[in-house]
Amino acid sequence: MQVSHTSAAVSAAFDDPNLIAYAGLVPVMRLAERCGLSRLVAEKVKLTGASNSAGAAADAKVASIVAGMSAGADSIDDLNVLRHGAMPDVFAGIRAPSTLGTFLRSFTHGHALQLHAVHRRFLGALAAHTPLLPGADAMAFIDVDSTHKRVYGRTKQGAEYGRFKGIRTLHPLLATVCTPGSRPVIAGVRMRRGKAADARGAPKFVSEALATAVEAGCTGTRILRADSQFYNAGVIAACRRAGAHFSITTGMNPSIKRAIHSIPDEEWQQISYPTAVPDPATGELISDAEVAEIPAYTAFSSRKKAERVTARLIVRRVRDLAKPAVAGEQGELFPLWRYHPFFTDNPAETLQAEREHRHHAVVEQVIADSKASALTHLPSGHFHANAAWLTLWAMTYNLLRATGTLTSAFHAKATTATLRTHLVQIPARIARSARRITLHLPHNWPWQHAWTHLFDTAHDPPCPV
Repeated sequence: MQVSHTSAAVSAAFDDPNLIAYAGLVPVMRLAERCGLSRLVAEKVKLTGASNSAGAAADAKVASIVAGMSAGADSIDDLNVLRHGAMPDVFAGIRAPSTLGTFLRSFTHGHALQLHAVHRRFLGALAAHTPLLPGADAMAFIDVDSTHKRVYGRTKQGAEYGRFKGIRTLHPLLATVCTPGSRPVIAGVRMRRGKAADARGAPKFVSEALATAVEAGCTGTRILRADSQFYNAGVIAACRRAGAHFSITTGMNPSIKRAIHSIPDEEWQQISYPTAVPDPATGELISDAEVAEIPAYTAFSSRKKAERVTARLIVRRVRDLAKPAVAGEQGELFPLWRYHPFFTDNPAETLQAEREHRHHAVVEQVIADSKASALTHLPSGHFHANAAWLTLWAMTYNLLRATGTLTSAFHAKATTATLRTHLVQIPARIARSARRITLHLPHNWPWQHAWTHLFDTAHDPPCPV
């Protein structure tokens, strides 16, 4: 492809007041309205005592940030993308980035908890109005994980040297919920200091995530999946109080090693993966492994009797090829294995339980999505402003996921970057006639039919929230 005219025959001017760059925000924010976003913020978020009227019109400010993030903004200054062309004719209450920055910096820990309450109820409304979690009344998986977000400003509150030597980070904790037929959505997030332990506050966070999953319609079997950082008695107790199952990687402590070495050779079952999967230790692609189970393993045996838990210990092992024999050396006398155990009370049969546990990796897709969108930066030097930004990103992520489910089967599984490219970042010209506004969109837009279906669905007569 090449430019069809010479440089002397082409010019540009930013002078059309009837254009908007993000026509897809019309159905997206209509869906947010139908699910009660502004109403929930007005009811729950009360920034009392904030100076400079920062707490006024919190509903309009939250909606502006969510709209900006939906359009691709990853910093407070980028929220200015909403203030152009005919956007004031299509949307009311757009706020300037300076106003939104002041609003975020007025948050305290208590205000962040208020925003978490909005997030939980907004997710429930999205699940009620869209096919966000199909089959949630039968089976749902809640995945918990943490991530480190590198920051560069030395004055950022909470940024510390933690797991990564010489790198200052903040340490968000997040929980996702999904079903066998859906992409994960975010059930909860927490912002933490850079050197906070992975499992710090995990039992309470797990309890809230499991309760949020119920609010989102997950009334059937619920299974909490997590890595070895969350293998502790408090997390398992939280699952049992909530009536949920657990499936948690254990790591290789001495008790686990003794249990694994007691498994007879004939009990290992051969499995083959339809597609190769990366080995967690080496990253090498593997397609064959063996699985065995200890039906009654007692964990936390050194703790009080009431805190001990007896459940299944399922172990997957793969051949250890990390140290192959060099030329001239004797080959291996017996096979060496790497073991990957997890502790679970999942009622499924062994191979199915092992397969479902491996799918815990879907939470990594959400983390990768976050770092390619609004969490590219944590934009403020104030810890609670960044905590609020994190929660607003989670609300935006869930809104875009719900938008995709109303569009097409492809968009229900697409990343949020794809959703923004196909459905949100569409230019349109505004025409006004008889108190009506018509959006004139590009002819032959490749995803025209998907966008039209979304627009028509979002503008149907609303159901009561």
